[in-house]
Amino acid sequence: MQLFDWIILIVTLLFIVIYGAWKTKGSKNVEDFILGSNETPWHVVGLSVMATQASAITFLSTPGQAYHDGMGFVQFYFGLPIAMVVICVTFIPLYHKYKVYTAYEYLEKRFDLKTRSLAAILFLFQRGLGTGLTIYAPAIILSALLGWNLTYMNIIIGVLVIIYTFSGGTKAVNVTQKQQMFVIMSGMLITFFLILHYLPNDMTFSSALHIAGANDKMDIVNFSLDPEEKYTFWSGITGGFFLALAYFGTDQSQVGRYLSGRSVRESQMGLIMNGLLKVPMQFFILLTGVMVFVFFQFNPVPLNFNPNNKAMIEKSAYKSEYNALEKKLDDLSEDKKVINLLYIDQLNQDYDNPTLRKELVTLSNKEKDLRDRAKEIILKADSNSETNDKDYVFFHFILNYLPKGLIGLLLAVIISAAMSSTASGLNALASTTAIDIYKRNLKEEKSERHYLYATKFFTLLWGVIAILFACIGTLFENLIQLVNIIGSIFYGTVLGIFLVGFYIHKVQSKAIFYSAVVSQITIFIIYYYAIYIFPSGEEKLGYLWLNFIGAMLTIVISLLLQWTIFRKQREITA
Repeated sequence: MQLFDWIILIVTLLFIVIYGAWKTKGSKNVEDFILGSNETPWHVVGLSVMATQASAITFLSTPGQAYHDGMGFVQFYFGLPIAMVVICVTFIPLYHKYKVYTAYEYLEKRFDLKTRSLAAILFLFQRGLGTGLTIYAPAIILSALLGWNLTYMNIIIGVLVIIYTFSGGTKAVNVTQKQQMFVIMSGMLITFFLILHYLPNDMTFSSALHIAGANDKMDIVNFSLDPEEKYTFWSGITGGFFLALAYFGTDQSQVGRYLSGRSVRESQMGLIMNGLLKVPMQFFILLTGVMVFVFFQFNPVPLNFNPNNKAMIEKSAYKSEYNALEKKLDDLSEDKKVINLLYIDQLNQDYDNPTLRKELVTLSNKEKDLRDRAKEIILKADSNSETNDKDYVFFHFILNYLPKGLIGLLLAVIISAAMSSTASGLNALASTTAIDIYKRNLKEEKSERHYLYATKFFTLLWGVIAILFACIGTLFENLIQLVNIIGSIFYGTVLGIFLVGFYIHKVQSKAIFYSAVVSQITIFIIYYYAIYIFPSGEEKLGYLWLNFIGAMLTIVISLLLQWTIFRKQREITA
């Protein structure tokens, strides 16, 4: 980090915070604060929806995910465009028809207060955890970079977001997300083309893809029916569809973005924009990670990308053993470079040499073996160390290979993305708490200004809670998976409630409430026995299926309960 990097980083972040607070100060009432007076144009709705989902975790974890496992993660998003169409046709018109502040307000109109409160509480729990993680992700990176205390970094990032979210509510979130998306995409595009520029001079983009393909990084679609496979075409179309339907259709952090649209049509156009651009954006981010992998076929690579592990090993009794592995990796890196250059030369002559491809795979397997042995040494030195380093891959490349100034910009990208999704989370948590819990259960009538101040107070309160969650966060596989696992545990049940409300009019409040309770408990049990207790890579069920199972359980059990209730009523009347 040079002075120029610090200037770019600080100026970018201060501009976003000050601009957001200044541009949107002075909300007159709770409708202005939560719905932004319904003045948001469709393109801002679209950008805001994209920015809310594109957290710092996306730009830290996704390239690392692609570096290690290839492009297959893109299948996770295959169901998203279909979900956008369903939400535009069904969800948005109903939300606007009933003039709701939050998604859960609709559930009381359709069912009853306890169903509304259950869905709101499930949302508050999982979004509170998720918002804490959006702070925690960049805090890990910056604390490793600056050598600062991780807790202080969580507090600094959290406070920056609280300032403008507290000041302007939904308007502040929407206004700042336009700037944040510009910073994010500019930084990623510049980085992608710089990686290509850094590759050997006689290497084309096509050759880079061939090298990635030889190392199984370009397997985009997997049609396997094995439920243990995390990412397949089928889990993306089904589990990914239900996750996207739940997230964009029932999660207030997203619903709040398009409820602020000028009209039903503007809200729909904003979501369609997201549906058209989201998969290509994620494909591009994954492809950037794959190109980082190709780059490291020609450049030195660490045994473990997490700098904290290297620093810890240097002070341990296992230093010499670890250094011996590093020497072997250095020698292997030289062999990789030679073989890859030979492979490029053959490709330039339009010949894909199968012998060289096989040698590339052999060298990759040897490197993986060295990395696994290094992880064993790290754990021997400190059993509490986090050996998984996927979240540090892109960060390592940024720090060591980007030119002066661009490091500051990429760090601004990471923090901007964190601030974007955290602001949406805080705004949604505050809105849900104020409208669905506080206002609905308050016995006496209060003024609009009272509820405005209450919503601002809950913004501050949830900001503090999110910071606390961030301070006790731990890595799990990698951060982007952790966020999606938390969502998958809760989203299916909530989505099932909404789907019954929208499409199955015969099911009444008692049946849906108890079916949701049973479904959520069942999902906890399934998650524990099929996923949680197994080591990474050995799970008996891909977590995406939890969304589908949760939604289907809620629907089926509610139908059975309602049928039982109708039958008993007929017996009584008979």
